[in-house]
Amino acid sequence: MKKPAVLFTSIAAAFAATLLATPARADDFPSAISVSGEATISAAPDLAQIDAGVANDAKTAKEASDANNAAMGKVLLALKGAGIAEKDYQTSRLSLQPQYGQNKSTGASPVVGFRASNRVTVKIRDVTKVAGIIDTLVGAGANDIGNISFEVTQASKLLDDAREQAVVDARRKAEIYAKATGVTLGAPLSVSEGGAPVPLFKARMATAPMAAPAAVAPGEETLSVTVNVSWAIIRPEGK
Repeated sequence: MKKPAVLFTSIAAAFAATLLATPARADDFPSAISVSGEATISAAPDLAQIDAGVANDAKTAKEASDANNAAMGKVLLALKGAGIAEKDYQTSRLSLQPQYGQNKSTGASPVVGFRASNRVTVKIRDVTKVAGIIDTLVGAGANDIGNISFEVTQASKLLDDAREQAVVDARRKAEIYAKATGVTLGAPLSVSEGGAPVPLFKARMATAPMAAPAAVAPGEETLSVTVNVSWAIIRPEGK
């Protein structure tokens, strides 16, 4: 009973060795040219976002908190008066922290007061009003104006033309490779879109109240798209 098993094993090993010794033909494998195409488009931003807040110092936590609540109340009323909808401003940070001094004789760091701060993130859907909103915030008592960012909200729709251009760019590259290697492009085998980040323009504003009106330039955003395309290869006859 053991001999047939040994014979079967020997036959299987010989068959595997034959397969390994047989050279693979080129047409046993799929052939394709794969390239990436790129295109960009410029668009004016239609949304701005501002971080703004107030910070207050006092000897006790309650005094600092009460002063901060009153100050932020004025800021929120000013936003509402400027036509900003309530859905477009949101508290982003609220803090109450002790402030420490330095006792030179003992080296200790006693609590000498408290700082309360409250920040909101404001969306401005009319970018032409950004400078005016900043002036309104400062006038209402905001003493901490942070980052400003601009973005294009309908980026995907605006990128549709760029997507077509990216495919054209990919085909142009593929045809160069096809000509250089003596083959012809066939039908596309696969198309996929790569990452298409929409960059945000950010500007840092001063944290102190500004006497002159704020100068803000939204500029334009450059939107980009990348597509990855694979084309089948048609070889000349006889190759």
